[in-house]
Amino acid sequence: MTYHTTVLLHEGVDALEVKPAGIYVDVTLGAGGHSNEILKRLGSDGRLLGFDQDADAVSNAPADDRFELCFGNFRFLKQFLLAKGVFKVDGIIADLGVSGHHFDDAERGFSFRFDAPLDMRMNTSQEKNAMHVVNDYEVSELIRIFKRYGESAFAKPIARMIDRQRIEKPIATTGDLVAIVESIVPERKVKGELAQIFQAIRIEVNEEMLVLQEFLTQVPEVLNQGGKLVVLSYHSLEDRMVKHFLRSGNFDDTLEKDVFGNIIRPLDPQGKVVVPSEVEVEVNPRARSAKMRIGVKR
Repeated sequence: MTYHTTVLLHEGVDALEVKPAGIYVDVTLGAGGHSNEILKRLGSDGRLLGFDQDADAVSNAPADDRFELCFGNFRFLKQFLLAKGVFKVDGIIADLGVSGHHFDDAERGFSFRFDAPLDMRMNTSQEKNAMHVVNDYEVSELIRIFKRYGESAFAKPIARMIDRQRIEKPIATTGDLVAIVESIVPERKVKGELAQIFQAIRIEVNEEMLVLQEFLTQVPEVLNQGGKLVVLSYHSLEDRMVKHFLRSGNFDDTLEKDVFGNIIRPLDPQGKVVVPSEVEVEVNPRARSAKMRIGVKR
């Protein structure tokens, strides 16, 4: 089984404009696609640090003296860099979301295609998992995450059905959750609704939006002047947060200007949003929703 097919592989690394002696960070090592491509462009004095919190990804770490693994969540970007003696870097790339490996490994519980334990943890050592969210959250909390993170039109009835079902017995598997959604949603809409509900629970379990916000606020502190931030996102919530941060320097997209009318922000957005070609989507359908944005440190 292929661990993961890297999306916008060359476009993402091209955007970094890798300097042979530069220092770069791949905060989402995954299958190692972007990391290996960066290493091809680094010289002998270059340096690359790669983050991942999933133990399964460690085996993909490049066997290269210029590469250093940071086994942890990229929300701790500054902390890990300081521990490695790195204060400033020339570029950072982030390929957000879940890898193909996570979706295809039935036992991880990320996909509604398989009947498996409700898990969805990217870091399998953390306590909170999908079963905890589904069985222990108040109905109002379930409605909130289904609406906010899944943009579900059936958030209320699904949350209420979950509440009724879990009184009788715990909702323990992806199959249990699928059955609940199927009992509420019209057949023609079931697949799309399942994708939204599973996405919402996964984001909650892994605190993905909070992690992204914490990461972005640290980026200007560690990037050299002229350094690049490249972010690939796969759903509108992530993309909107990245877009707002690059455009306004904050997350509510409030524009502040200096006395000359220039927008006050730590990074400037560069170019237009980049999306995969039709050829790439045909070869790798999971690339369909990808959007890549680039920021440059002032």
